[in-house]
Amino acid sequence: MNLLVLLFSFGGPEIILIALAILLLFGGKKIPELMKGLGKGISEFKKGKSESEENKED
Repeated sequence: MNLLVLLFSFGGPEIILIALAILLLFGGKKIPELMKGLGKGISEFKKGKSESEENKED
């Protein structure tokens, strides 16, 4: 359990480093498209989750 917490505990410098790596890999023009796709994916996941919970109640 402690290993899992250590793996996912990001601080400020780590987040900046990850953001720079993403910027270098995808470029500035692709990042808005990636974020838009990520937002759509999250909304579809939430929609599916709520539909699944509604079907579970029936």
